[in-house]
Amino acid sequence: MDAEDRLIGVLPIHFSNALTPNVHIHQFPLLTRPLQVPPSAVASGKRIKARVKPGVRRLEVHVPVDTRAEVWNGERSTDLGRARVEDDKEKNQELPKMKQREGEEPRLTEVRLRSEQIPQMGSYVLGVVRDGHLYLHPISETHQLRPTLTYMDVLSRKSRRGRGGGSDDDSDDGPPPDPDEPAPAPAPKKEKKPVGEAREVQVAVRKSGDDKSVQFQGGLTAVRREMLTIIRNEEDEEWVDYEFCDGEAPESNDAFESIFSRNTEELECKSDITSFLKDIPRL
Repeated sequence: MDAEDRLIGVLPIHFSNALTPNVHIHQFPLLTRPLQVPPSAVASGKRIKARVKPGVRRLEVHVPVDTRAEVWNGERSTDLGRARVEDDKEKNQELPKMKQREGEEPRLTEVRLRSEQIPQMGSYVLGVVRDGHLYLHPISETHQLRPTLTYMDVLSRKSRRGRGGGSDDDSDDGPPPDPDEPAPAPAPKKEKKPVGEAREVQVAVRKSGDDKSVQFQGGLTAVRREMLTIIRNEEDEEWVDYEFCDGEAPESNDAFESIFSRNTEELECKSDITSFLKDIPRL
């Protein structure tokens, strides 16, 4: 502290873990407005929905789209809606069927924000100052949510099949040959070279500064199998529906009040400044 600095106030600190492990940070890097239902969707009685896969810590928030004619293409939403239904079937992610009129085609009516868990560097806490007291509550997880557009892959595959008869090659073969010119000589056939014997790659990881090494049997194929197993397990896990409450809902206010500790018991610090400084990385 510099000589000119002076102490202007002292805040008693209160710590609570009443909501652990249910306090998370949810970040929306691509969202340019608050997470709320557009006015056109509010008029139709639509609400934000949420669902969770607890085993893989995956969250989805479904926000109704703004269907005003000046910002939304209704015809395009039909194509995207059919693609999303097919994508959900492929990934075993189907939602409960919504009530539709007879002969009505599915439409894209919501934006799905899908989470990716972000590792926390250290311990995160939520801090709120109220009535001259600082209240702290630990934060268990951090997630970033971005729009999921996997249904665009389905639409892209259909577009390629329509142009190339099932081929993914979009290259142009050039203009048709001139009938007045002699036919070109056929290209000589290339001899096929013998294919070498497939070999399994063994990977060894050696930790720097240590003579011990870890062997990963199976090579890259084992890593790929593990990744595919993780993806398959996530697709097989069932979604658990959650009720989404905005910041003004009574349930949100009750949860907010729960972070304030009512316990007046004083905590005893059992560590000194030396052990605290030693625990700081790269200090």
